[in-house]
Amino acid sequence: MSARILVIDDEETIRFTFGKFLQGEGHVVVTARSCGEARSQLDEMTFDLVFADIILGDGTGIDILREIKARGLACPVIMITGAPGVETATESIRLGAFDYISKPINQEALLHAARAALKYKAVTEEKERYRINLEAIFRSVRDAIITVDKEAVVIELNDAAMTMCGYSRDDIGKPFSSLPEMCAGRCVEILGEAISSGEPVEVDRIEHQPAHRATRVISVRTYPLASLQGILSGVVMVLRDDTHVADLEREMKEHRQFHRLVGRSEQMQKVYALIGALAGVQTTVLITGESGTGKELVADALHRAGERSHKPLVKVNCSALPENLLESELFGHVKGAFTGAIRDNVGRFHRADGGTIFLDEIGDISPTIQLKLLRVLEESQFERVGSSTPSKVDVRLIAATNKNLQQKVGLGELREDLYYRLKVVEIRLPPLRERRTDIPLLIDHFRDKFNVKFNKNIEAISSDVLKVLVKYPWPGNVRELEHTMEHAFVVCSQNIITIDHLPSDFMNAPGIERRSAAEKQVVDSHAVVEALNQTAWNKAKAARLLGIDRVTLYRKIKRYNITNPPDHGPISRN
Repeated sequence: MSARILVIDDEETIRFTFGKFLQGEGHVVVTARSCGEARSQLDEMTFDLVFADIILGDGTGIDILREIKARGLACPVIMITGAPGVETATESIRLGAFDYISKPINQEALLHAARAALKYKAVTEEKERYRINLEAIFRSVRDAIITVDKEAVVIELNDAAMTMCGYSRDDIGKPFSSLPEMCAGRCVEILGEAISSGEPVEVDRIEHQPAHRATRVISVRTYPLASLQGILSGVVMVLRDDTHVADLEREMKEHRQFHRLVGRSEQMQKVYALIGALAGVQTTVLITGESGTGKELVADALHRAGERSHKPLVKVNCSALPENLLESELFGHVKGAFTGAIRDNVGRFHRADGGTIFLDEIGDISPTIQLKLLRVLEESQFERVGSSTPSKVDVRLIAATNKNLQQKVGLGELREDLYYRLKVVEIRLPPLRERRTDIPLLIDHFRDKFNVKFNKNIEAISSDVLKVLVKYPWPGNVRELEHTMEHAFVVCSQNIITIDHLPSDFMNAPGIERRSAAEKQVVDSHAVVEALNQTAWNKAKAARLLGIDRVTLYRKIKRYNITNPPDHGPISRN
């Protein structure tokens, strides 16, 4: 390996000899006859190795050695001496010279010293590169990293440890147990176990509370540091802040909304968990459920939560097009493929390349489309209508249906092999009647939506309306509930939705009880008391909640002989 070498000597014959021997090895040799010339050469270029005579006319090789060290240059320095036993030679080694050689110069000794010095430089530079890389990693990692020796004395810690734990560089060299306590002694115990066992230790979710900061949830990992002989020399401890993960898990238990899906029932929690598990998996998904349950919203959530979210999500309603148009729409066609094909057309699969295609009502496709779709799933390729040239695409397929596909397979209406390719994983959406506890949440969701859409300020629905909506069987599921709420918003001119604002045929639905006038009066009396209790007997607020004016509320209070409980004091008129 060629190197650039500086030779400093005031004797021309020595410079000539060094140049001849070193150039014969393929090195580039630059010479200087004095300290001044040597400094000029060091200013102009970098060197891999320096040979310096100890005694020079305007100084010494020791001066050059000190200069190189002061500049922070990485090149090794070999001293040249005419008297190897003198004190200056040993002094040069003490000051950092790599070696020294004596005059007269022996070619073998010279080349041996040069090779050793250059090898040392290469190894040192490699170690320095590793050190710089490790330091960069150590500084950039967001997890806190703390290394200790086998006596649990802190050797090193990174910036994240100082941020997360409040430590400082002054804590290096101190026993870890003497540092401020932040996790009730758990980290000290974990570190002690790691040192005594010599094995990795992993502990999840412990509370961590630095001084004057909010409590965090951290996970701790320790790994042994061992010598080449396998002797334990210390432990590295990694602290990861898992607070956000713990918060997400806690939120999932009461997950009210996932993307645009609304509901916190057990059935919807399972749907959310399955969407989360499938988001990063590129497998085919079949979404099943009755019309109006939100199958398209699940497809949206799967796409947006996954790795393809930055690519297109292309949707196709398979039941909305006849077979010939659907085939062209899905796979495209070439000019002249059929009457009216006046130009080439790119199909939906091409448009979804790299992203996701959602095929709704997949149970309605014809046998021809089924065969081409099967090929796409198996080979990721197809031909456009009128073309024999295959096209390849990278598409994730999500299908949905409200039909019983297994029954269609039994009737011969759906290929069995396609059925199993589609149903790699199934997400079943429950009908709204199976998750009635979500109805109040959905009502609030649609109330917020339609308040914005219609520029209204409807604050609530009456208790009677809530009871009706919860009891109703909802054959049209969430979509029907949304349309019912939209109807109520259109006809409602006050700040509360009452029974009168529901669709005219709504109360004739099976299961909805009609009440007599006497029953209505009892319910009305109960509703007034309930509204007054909810508003701490504030008359104005109770009237708004009931959707009536204050005069009407006063009349009802008098009619039903409602008295104010002693602990509430007089009825507020505000």
